[in-house]
Amino acid sequence: MKILVADDDSVSRLMMKRILQQSGYEVITAENGRQAVHELAHEGGPRLALIDWMMPEMDGPSVCREVRRTHNDLYVYMLLVTSKESSDDVVRGLEAGADDYLTKPCHPAELKARLHTGRRILQLEDKLVEAREEMRFKATHDALTSLWDRGAILSLFRRELSRSEREHTPVSVLLCDIDHFKRVNDEYGHQTGDEVLEEVSTRLLGAVRSHDAVGRLGGEEFLIVLNGCGSEDLRARAEHVREAISGSAFATSCGSVSVSMSVGAITIEHWDKSMPIEPFLKYADEALYRAKAAGRNRVEYAQLPVAV
Repeated sequence: MKILVADDDSVSRLMMKRILQQSGYEVITAENGRQAVHELAHEGGPRLALIDWMMPEMDGPSVCREVRRTHNDLYVYMLLVTSKESSDDVVRGLEAGADDYLTKPCHPAELKARLHTGRRILQLEDKLVEAREEMRFKATHDALTSLWDRGAILSLFRRELSRSEREHTPVSVLLCDIDHFKRVNDEYGHQTGDEVLEEVSTRLLGAVRSHDAVGRLGGEEFLIVLNGCGSEDLRARAEHVREAISGSAFATSCGSVSVSMSVGAITIEHWDKSMPIEPFLKYADEALYRAKAAGRNRVEYAQLPVAV
C-alpha cells in the first residue's frame, strides 16, 4: 500500500521511509507541505499519509485542510507527526482534518499500530463505497440486461438534449424492438427469451460508441441515445445497429436462434428547454410502427414537423 511521508528534514524522512518499507509499504516522500498536497491529489496517489506539523510553504494542519477541501475521491487517512503535546494543539490538528497524531520521536511499534488502524478504516470505507455503488447501479440499471433502466435512459435522454442545446449539437435516438419476440418465448421458453435479451443487449452496446447510451424501456424494447449524431450520420449508425442483431444467429441453451430488430430513428437538431421529450419518443415510435408494418428487420426515419 502507498504511504506519503511529508517532512522537511531529510534525515527524518529517510528513517521513516526505511521503517515503512520494512513493513511492506510503498513510500512516497515530500519535503514541504505544498508538495505533499500535490502528491495526495494524484489519481492513484497514497491514501495513507504521515505529515510533519512544521514544514515550509504549508504546515501540517494546512495540508490536512487543503486535502479535505479538494479531495473528493477515495478517502485519505492522515496522521500528523508533531512535537506539540498540548491538548489545544492536538484539537487544532484534528479539527484541520487529521485523523490521528503521533508525538516525536515516533516509536516504530506505535507507528505500525496506528497505521494498521488507518488501514482498517480505509478498508471499511472501501466496502461502504462498493456497497453504495452497487446500490446506485441496481437503482438505475435493468436487472436482467444490466443496461440503463427505463427511468435512467429517459433521464439521460433529457440531459443529452440539454447538453446539445447548450453546445448546438444534434442528438439522434433509436427506438428498437425485437421482431416476433413472443414467438421466441412461446417456441423456446422464457429462459431462452432471457438469453436472447441478454445477447441483444451485449450486441447493442458493441454497436455504439462508448459515450452513447443504451437502455431497456421494458420487454423487448430498447432506446439508444446517440449524442452528437446528426441526420447525415444517422442512417449508417442505425443500419449498423440493426445488422448487429440480425447479422448472425444467437447461441442459446436451446440451440441457435435467429433474431432481427426493427428500428424507429429520429434526429433532433434543435430543442427548447420548455419542450418535453415525449413528442420525440412518439415520432420515433411511429417510425418503429412503420418499420414493423413494412416487413420488420428494417429502419424507418421520423421527420419532425416544422413547429417542433
